[in-house]
Amino acid sequence: MSNQDYIARKPAKKKNNNPYKNKPAAQQPSSNIKNKLVIITIILLIAGFALGLWFLKTSPNTKTPNNNIQTKTIDKKATSLPKPPKEKWQYVDDLKHKEVEVGQYEVKQNGPYKMQCGSFRKQSQAEALKAKMAFAGIESQIQTAQGKSSTWYKVVLGPYERKRAAEQDKHKLRNNDINGCQIWLWK
Repeated sequence: MSNQDYIARKPAKKKNNNPYKNKPAAQQPSSNIKNKLVIITIILLIAGFALGLWFLKTSPNTKTPNNNIQTKTIDKKATSLPKPPKEKWQYVDDLKHKEVEVGQYEVKQNGPYKMQCGSFRKQSQAEALKAKMAFAGIESQIQTAQGKSSTWYKVVLGPYERKRAAEQDKHKLRNNDINGCQIWLWK
């Protein structure tokens, strides 16, 4: 690193347009005059407005009502509306005599449901998911299925009598960051 000679260097030039220094004193009186003119104008406008209101209050022309307006007589027969017709609602009478037929409906149940939340080649992965589901408060089972080349370990829940119960558990698992569960018919 080379040494610099700070003593032999020329001092920096002074800048006149420094924004942090106060403005010259010659500009301040003109702004003071403008401010005083604005204040005097506002005071005169307020005083003129108050004087106008006082003049309206004390003027005799504004105290007496104008009697030059002629009143017209209006024929009551021409302005009265006709009586509305008496309405008779027929559906009120129909409802009194209406009979409702109630049919017998049977809800078809497809059968018990199961929910599968994962399928793994390693049993340790299936047991890890089962433990995570246990922390969410849901008990699951691990089923094995033989594939073409290896054994698969499925994490399932159920059987559920109704699909709605399976959906409730699915939402509970989704709230605990366990996604990808599918609901199937129990076979």
